[in-house]
This record gives sequence, C-alpha cells and structure tokens, in this order.
Amino acid sequence: MKWSTPLKHFSIVFVEKILRVQPNVKKLYLLLRAADEKSALQRFHNEAIAKDLFRVLREKLGGNLNSLISEKVTLVPGDITCENLGVKDPNLEEEMWREVDIVVNLAATTNFDERYDVSFQLNTMGAKNVLNFSKKCANIKLLLHVSTETLNGVSGLNLDTEKKILEERLSELRAEEATDQEITLAMKDLGIQRARKYGWPNTYVFTKAMGEMLLGQIKGNIPLVMLRPTIITSTYKEPFPGWVEGIRTIDSLAVGYGKGRLTCFLGDPDSIIDVVSILETHFSYTVVIVDSVQFDR
Repeated sequence: MKWSTPLKHFSIVFVEKILRVQPNVKKLYLLLRAADEKSALQRFHNEAIAKDLFRVLREKLGGNLNSLISEKVTLVPGDITCENLGVKDPNLEEEMWREVDIVVNLAATTNFDERYDVSFQLNTMGAKNVLNFSKKCANIKLLLHVSTETLNGVSGLNLDTEKKILEERLSELRAEEATDQEITLAMKDLGIQRARKYGWPNTYVFTKAMGEMLLGQIKGNIPLVMLRPTIITSTYKEPFPGWVEGIRTIDSLAVGYGKGRLTCFLGDPDSIIDVVSILETHFSYTVVIVDSVQFDR
C-alpha cells in the first residue's frame, strides 16, 4: 500500500502514527511546499522529526528511525495550488502515478480570516488539483479528503463567478498601486463579505465548502470519502497525552483562562462542546483506508 499526503500539522501526526503502528506500509509519499529536495528534507526534519511528537519512535528505534524513514518516506517538493501538485521531477511524478493507490488530502489554510485569494487557491482549487492528480494514479483505491464538521451542503454558488470576483478585485487594487498591506486587508474583507453573503461565518469554511462542492461535481469514478472532524485538540493517549503544536482551535480559551486574562466567558452551562483528540481523528482515517482496501479486494 502506498499513500500520498501533503505536509501540515495534521500530516505530521498522521506520519508518526503510520510509522509507529503500521511500519509495514510499503511507501508514503509526502508532499511538502519546498523549492527542491534539500529544502524538503530540511523542512521535514525541522517540522516533523525534530518535534517532541516523535519522542516515542526515537526511544523505540534509536538510530534505526532514520533508516525506517529513508525506506518508507519519500519527500515530494511541490505545491497543492499548482497543476500536478507542482511536482517538477518527471520521473518522480510517473512513479507516483504508477505506485500510489491511496491519496490523503490534509492540506488547507485554517485561518478563519485568511486572504480570500489565498484561501480560494488552497482550500478550493487545491482540492481540485489533488483530485486531478489522483485520477492519474493507475491503481487508485481511495481519495480521502479531510474537511471540517461545520460544512453541510452548499447551494447557489458559482465557482467561476467567485474566481472572477476575486481576480477583478486584485486587478483593481494593483491598478490603484495599493500596498501589500492594503491588498491583504482588502482580500480578507472580501473573503468575509463573500462568505457571509452565502451564510458562512468565515472565509475558511466558505472556501472549504466550495472545495467539497467542486469535488462532488468532478470526481467521476474516483472512490472519494470526505471526512468532517469536529474541533480537534491535543493527543489523548498516543504517542503520549497532551501533545499539541501551538495554540489551535479552542486552546486559546484554556490558555487565556489559565493566565488569568480571560476571567469570564459567556455561554450556556448546559451546552456541549464537541471536541476530539487528534489521534482519534487519525484513527478514523485509518479505518476508512483499511475498509476501502478490503472492499477493493
């Protein structure tokens, strides 16, 4: 079994999980935004292997960890916003189309107020690029697209119109010789405006929703599963409790309260906060993957 997945926070946890509990996986192709192989290797080391998350694997394997990674993980410099995922090496590209049978797309910008053009390229068009790449994989068994639980159907949207609107606004700003800061603020405002026009609270979920809509329209015969996890928190038991990188999702509430900066938070005491450990989320990924492979057989 050979998998392909772009690198980000969730991908790091996914890679660690696979190497720790499924070391017999044949190959894992990991897409990283990097200029070349050297840059990709440096980024993978700094953003993955050097993290405390890999502590259990380092203690278990010692010097053999590097050998395991060299054998099982192929780093792929590229960019999800580009055609063919920005893979520049034609030999590697052909190898992936020949060998990969499962594609896991965890790539996204999760900033709620991201620039509309950036979020549209990553969350909407990026999903399309991953699907088109998957269609070229000769033995594809599954495209697993990870989304968010706040999505539930999209209607009344025209992606060509949205693309035209943001491109026209960018052209206007450049014609006005707007500064980079002014362009950034204008693009953020445009994203919120377009999202709220269709009932979405922020640019993140709006562009993710358009990505889902696009996948549904053009998936063809590709076996596609879209997972929508709820609010994702730290590790629970594996590889050890409490690991999280940075402040994410609802972490800011706990940090603010712990530091005494947030003394009161309005809410319903009977309400339920729906959260899930990041490792439980990845467990659901592996269940879907295993089920798809068994069904194929």
